[in-house]
This record gives sequence, C-alpha cells and structure tokens, in this order.
Amino acid sequence: MNTTYDVAVCGGGIAGISAALAARRMGKKVVLFEKEYVLGGLGTAGLIAIYLPLCDGMGHQISFGIAEELLRLSITYGAEADYPDNWLDGIGTKTENDKRYLVRYNPQVFAILAEKLLLKEGVDILYGSYVVDVKTENQKIKTLYVENKSGRTAYDVTAVVDATGDCDIAKFAGAPTDTFKQGNILAAWYYYSDKNGYNIRQLGAADVPDEEKTGNEEKPIIERRFSGLDGKELSEMVCLTHQTILKDWLKKREENKKAALATIPTIPQIRMTRKLVGEYTLSHTEEHTYFDDSIGMVSNWKKRGPIYEVPFRTLYSREIKNLAVAGRCTSVNETLWDAMRVIPCCAVTGQAAGTAAAMCTDFTALNVRKLQKELVNSGVVLHEKDIID
Repeated sequence: MNTTYDVAVCGGGIAGISAALAARRMGKKVVLFEKEYVLGGLGTAGLIAIYLPLCDGMGHQISFGIAEELLRLSITYGAEADYPDNWLDGIGTKTENDKRYLVRYNPQVFAILAEKLLLKEGVDILYGSYVVDVKTENQKIKTLYVENKSGRTAYDVTAVVDATGDCDIAKFAGAPTDTFKQGNILAAWYYYSDKNGYNIRQLGAADVPDEEKTGNEEKPIIERRFSGLDGKELSEMVCLTHQTILKDWLKKREENKKAALATIPTIPQIRMTRKLVGEYTLSHTEEHTYFDDSIGMVSNWKKRGPIYEVPFRTLYSREIKNLAVAGRCTSVNETLWDAMRVIPCCAVTGQAAGTAAAMCTDFTALNVRKLQKELVNSGVVLHEKDIID
C-alpha cells in the first residue's frame, strides 16, 4: 500500500470532497480518509440533504466553482424538492421575491455520485479510516497515523486538509482551536414512505445562535445539549435520536398503516463542535466587506441579503504551517458559525484549502495572488464587486 501522498484530506464530507477534487485537479497525489463507508457526511449519512443557497437571496449567485458543480451533481437524476428552475432552467426572474438557488436532493444517490467522481479523477479513498494522531516537525505535519481494518498505518504527507468537521487534525497537531459554547440540540431527521411516496421528516435542527434569538424559537425535542466531542455522549445522543424516530414513526403508522420507516441517519446529526482559531476570525458583522485575500464568497442561508467574502487567513494558523481547514472548521465567530457550516460554504472553503495544499507546504508564505488566480481559473468568483454593479 502506498503510504506517501502530496495531499491528505481528512474527512469525506462536502468540504473534504471539494478539497480532494481541487488538489487532484492540480495534479497532486491525493488520499481521502473517511471514517464512514459513504461520502458526504451530514449531507448524506446524516440525511441533512438540503443544498442551501448559492445565492444571496437578492438575485445574485455568489458561490461558484466546485460549490455549483456539486449542486448540479446532486440532482443528476432529479431533485426531491425546491428545484430552482429560475436558476437552472432560466425560467423566471432572480430577485428577492424569487426562489433562491438551492435544492433538496436524494442523499444516497449523491453519495454514490460523489464517490464515482472522486474515483474518476484519481483520488484514493480509504473508508473506515480514522486519523488518530499526527507527527509534527518544525511546525508542519509530517505523518498521519490512521487506523482502520488493517490496523494502524503511518502516512507521510506534504500538506494536509482538515475537513473532519470537528477540527480533529488541528487539535492533534497543536493548532489553536475553540469549541461551540451553546452545544447542539437533538435532531432526528429520517425518511419514511407512504401512499404519497418517499418523504423526509425533519425533527429538530440546529439551534439559533444566542445573539439571534427572538424568543419565538421552536422548542427543542429535549432540553439536553451535546458538545459532539465525547464518545459516550455521542452514543447517548444517537440512542435518543433512534428512540425519537421510532416514536414519531409509530404515531404516523397509527394514522396511515402504509407508512414505512425507510431510512435513518447513520451518524450523529451534530452541527457544530470545534473550529480553528486561524490567522483571522471572520465575524457575522462583516457582511459586504472586501478582503484582499478572499478565496470566494458565501451567503447566509437563514436570510436574504448578506454576502461574506472569506479570507484565506481563516483557513490556517501559523502554528501548523502545512495544515489548512475547511467547512465548519473554518475560523469564524460563534454567530457566523451556523451560517458557515452548511454545504455551499463547505464546498467554497474546501476548494480553496485543497488548491492551497496542492501549491505549497507553508500557507504563511503562500502567494495569495497565485492561489486566487488558480481559483478564478477554476470558476470561482472572489469579490462582491465582481458580481454586483
């Protein structure tokens, strides 16, 4: 087995898929470590199968590149709901009164299509594989220690992307991190079928950040909150999720004997756990702010209007120079975290992290102009001024 790679991507969610694609398309030898046996993370195994907006809600597409590529991939064989015909088919207008650029897709189909795409591009995928420790030298990760069915294997790497969702690699390496203070509420999304077809049931979701609470929030399933960073706690959470699903489905079955439980999540439906404290921490107050080192733009799925340029400095810390993070590991403040954790943002930051990892082994010394040029050549739009007159 080859144990030396140019770029190692840790975590096969949307951020990891995007990072692996970007690095491989730069001609690098890339391995993707994923602890489950399916790609997509919460967006597939977790059944949170909503590709949230690529637009600002005011008629402007703002996330491009792999973020758009994966949205289109997710509905190759049709969308389940929220098909944005005004965007994809050019029917209708694109204003604050029209559909946003989002879809609900089938998670199982998307997982298989993402795997097929990565294999076609030449990415090595190792399923059932956890990175359990790292070796660092001179503020760089030299070796990843990975456990799977084969036992423990050491992989020598040139650059690493932490797309674990929990910022595990940064934590192992000694980079500065921070945890989600509010904690996660219980979620229990599942699929069932009945005479009306195949349906998703959305029980529980992400909590509203404290700064955005109005007092009218939906009551959580239970009062307990979960950090997502403790093995015993996560097991207890999953058991509570299963019990909630069973209770809800049995109630549906009383109303409709044809209601069959179809699919349950196979991972905890945790939204936010741990993130990097990077060279810059982006705040929710910095909407419509120009950043000279922007690597792309993201929107706020909860409301129309905000546009955030994402500085490259939010993806790394000078403490570990060859480690970039992506997705919900990105360095943002706690209020913005809830907007930054979703699929388009994961794809935008994943593409940037993977591209950077393919270009150098010291992100503090990377020529950002060259990185931006590569991203633009791959279809990314960097600044708000480039899309809005």
